[in-house]
Amino acid sequence: MRNIVSTGSLTVLILLSILLFGKAEIYIVTLEGEPVVSYKGGIEGFEATAVEPDSDEKIDVTSELVLSYAHHLEKRHDMLLAMLFDEGTYKKLYSYRHLINGFAVHISPEQAEILGRAPGVKSVERDWKVRKLTTHTPQFLGLPTGVWPTGGGFDRAGEDIVIGGKCEVDPDTKRDFCNGKIVGAQHFAEAAKAAGAFNADIDFDSPLDVMDMEAIAAGNNGVPVRLCGFEFGKASGMAPRARIAVYKALYRIFGGFVADVVAAIDQAVHDGVDILNLSVGPNSPPATTKTTFLNPFDATLLSAVKAGVFVAQAAGNGGFCYLTVPGFGRCS
Repeated sequence: MRNIVSTGSLTVLILLSILLFGKAEIYIVTLEGEPVVSYKGGIEGFEATAVEPDSDEKIDVTSELVLSYAHHLEKRHDMLLAMLFDEGTYKKLYSYRHLINGFAVHISPEQAEILGRAPGVKSVERDWKVRKLTTHTPQFLGLPTGVWPTGGGFDRAGEDIVIGGKCEVDPDTKRDFCNGKIVGAQHFAEAAKAAGAFNADIDFDSPLDVMDMEAIAAGNNGVPVRLCGFEFGKASGMAPRARIAVYKALYRIFGGFVADVVAAIDQAVHDGVDILNLSVGPNSPPATTKTTFLNPFDATLLSAVKAGVFVAQAAGNGGFCYLTVPGFGRCS
């Protein structure tokens, strides 16, 4: 009888939460205070972690200074949520510490308004979807006749370059997803699951990539693309002979969510990558955020550059593209 009463009470609490707050959605929250990549000191007990501008050095994420400050930021995230909301009425999906200072959380629109008014909160943006973009960039950039010949030709372009690191193990099969080409594999899907878009039978709750996203970065040159008996030309990776690590945040049916992509980028920089190759983004400015420049996704990419990582990001499939500021494209 005690168990029945307990279960019933829990059901009543859940129903009350839904009635009071409405349907939960995913929000990306940024806070005042610098992330690891740009923290120059000033907080008692925490020394600077930022790398000097124009320096060839990269952030040592294993250092006690970085670990201590990163833990401090995550603790602040947890304390803010616990101060504003009752346990069980929210779910934090990620803490972002290295490139932006913030977190992704699953809350109601009413809770998001409360969070937006809290001291120390810079922005609260509702998460938005992104998708895979292009496979013809090498030809557009003139790589086959320009850069690749200087690196030994298409069959050696990217030789000895490693893009990423760390290998995730499938919890069911107990095997990893690495081989001679793929030297690291992780996946990020907390936002997709919270949004109800994730289907484990189709999307695979693992780094397994049915869309071959890694081929965009380092796929072989001139591979014929065939689907259902139709020819779609040839595709090529940017550096055909490079070794890569996969940070999977896009999925077969729905694409992906910015909260997952930002978490993947943050983890990649934490792992010490030298190059981030992204062919991901919306084809138009996101309708769910008030800012089209320096939203959490753009701010994360800019901070990755500050961290000494070379970022190659697709500009979209919408037509003519131009640069509004160095490194960021816009398409008409």
